[in-house]
Amino acid sequence: MAQQQPSLNTPAQQVAIVGDGRMGRALAKALREAGVALDGPLGYGANPAEADLVLLCVPDQQIHSAASAITLGPLVGHCSGASLLTTLLPHEGFSLHPLMTVTAAGAVFEGCSAAIAATTSRGFNAARSLAIKLGMRPIEVAESDRVAYHAAASMASNFLITLESAAEDLAGSAGVDREALGPLVRATVENWIELGPSRALTGPVARGDEATVADQREAIGQRMPELLPLFDLLVGATRDLAAKVH
Repeated sequence: MAQQQPSLNTPAQQVAIVGDGRMGRALAKALREAGVALDGPLGYGANPAEADLVLLCVPDQQIHSAASAITLGPLVGHCSGASLLTTLLPHEGFSLHPLMTVTAAGAVFEGCSAAIAATTSRGFNAARSLAIKLGMRPIEVAESDRVAYHAAASMASNFLITLESAAEDLAGSAGVDREALGPLVRATVENWIELGPSRALTGPVARGDEATVADQREAIGQRMPELLPLFDLLVGATRDLAAKVH
């Protein structure tokens, strides 16, 4: 009779993290605080032979080689949002991608979502259990949807920072600092989460106030003309959105 695999709720389960970057350190801290028996974060190329489950927190281009360094036996997972499970072959693989930004200061995973997938039901259950153990909401994302999902995450997080950086620079030309913009940005994001775009969209484009939009464009052209292509693109996209939601 085959020996039953221990669950992540059992102290006998040994988890190892390979990758000593921001994500590896943040997940290691969170898992230890959740009471998971953990080895790591270990350096790239480590082969934690005693682990039941190995989580690779390495750059996407290093996933396959990091997985290849691990002796067959444990479940092996990665934390990439876009990489496919084939990068983990020939291991029994899974993926766990926290839908959360991780900075040098760490991250709070509790309350966020995590995209999960696996090559076997055992791997899927392990990924789901890890997410729940960390207080995250597991959501299954199919292999064919992974790149689109990750692109959406990049737009929601990375591109937002790019946009706010441009706004910060323009506000600075008027003597207004980033701190003053903070409450507006927070309220806008919270309104979008709670109300959706149809009720959260405000401003001169949404109101059809083209005179104000033209004045804004003129001011940007005078002070920061390099921002005009971005401004024009966003005005056009906002007009399209306003036409759909109003």
